Amino acid sequence: MSRPAPSSPPFKTDQHCLSEESIGLLVKQVYQSITRMVDREMAPLDLTAMQWRPLLLIAKRQAETPAELARLAGVDTGAITRTLDRLESKGLLRRVRCQEDRRVVRLEITEAGLATCAQIPPVLARALDPHLRGFTVQEAETLSGLLRRMIANGSCPG
Repeated sequence: MSRPAPSSPPFKTDQHCLSEESIGLLVKQVYQSITRMVDREMAPLDLTAMQWRPLLLIAKRQAETPAELARLAGVDTGAITRTLDRLESKGLLRRVRCQEDRRVVRLEITEAGLATCAQIPPVLARALDPHLRGFTVQEAETLSGLLRRMIANGSCPG
């Protein structure tokens, strides 16, 4: 089965990248708007946008060391260490030395952390819902698909 010929990029000039219609600029503005609203909605939980995601990743056992967490969160280890310090001081997680290799630190969620994590999904929905106001379910699904496609395209060479 032959593949269709690749289409040419929809934007060929640098001018578009500088315009108010730049897709990159629009995506960034949406991200910033959602992040501001998430921060505002997370305030009653005493969490910031930088703190809730690592907490959920640990709770879901998708990361169990600071290095894994930094990689998944897309931040450097210094930033993760500061975030973990804050979450630990709030009693939401604890760091435990691995008995087999004392150089390794494992991250464990506390009962308080689990209780907080249970409150995060509705908070995220409250922050996202206004951004999707007026969208049909089909439009939201199309947007999600297009964004996933952009992410996949960005992670493939060529």
